Amino acid sequence: MKKTLFLILSFSLIATSFAASNYSYIPKKAAETYIPVAANKQISLMEFSTMKVKDYEKLSGKNLNFFQKIAFKSNQKQLRKSIAADGTIKNDEMIKSASASDLTTGFHLGGFALGLFLGPIGVLIAYLIHGDASVDKNRIKWSWIGFAVAFLLWLLIL
Repeated sequence: MKKTLFLILSFSLIATSFAASNYSYIPKKAAETYIPVAANKQISLMEFSTMKVKDYEKLSGKNLNFFQKIAFKSNQKQLRKSIAADGTIKNDEMIKSASASDLTTGFHLGGFALGLFLGPIGVLIAYLIHGDASVDKNRIKWSWIGFAVAFLLWLLIL
């Protein structure tokens, strides 16, 4: 009897918890999603979709050959198809890549793994790897956290 009562209460709790979730989808705007064009230069997807080849060459500092210009125009056309009339991005893969590309905040798996598995040598490696300053700062922070977790695990084992 106790098991049956527990089972009924569990199912009722699970059923009501689904109704209590407050999830809402906010579509990403193309004008608010930025991509890197050159070192320390970013433009929005909306700007990129309407940009001319000459403007891109001037902004990036690179001269494109004939085939690169064709690829640029092709990518722009595909990007314009992925942007809805109201300015939101309708391509799911593009939304995932745009939200996953921000490595300046949040969990950094590489830094954590360096600190966890290699200890102080991993932290040193995190200091030696150079790239974007904000990404480097996040990697170093997570390597220290990984090292601290490894140290705590080592203390618990001993």
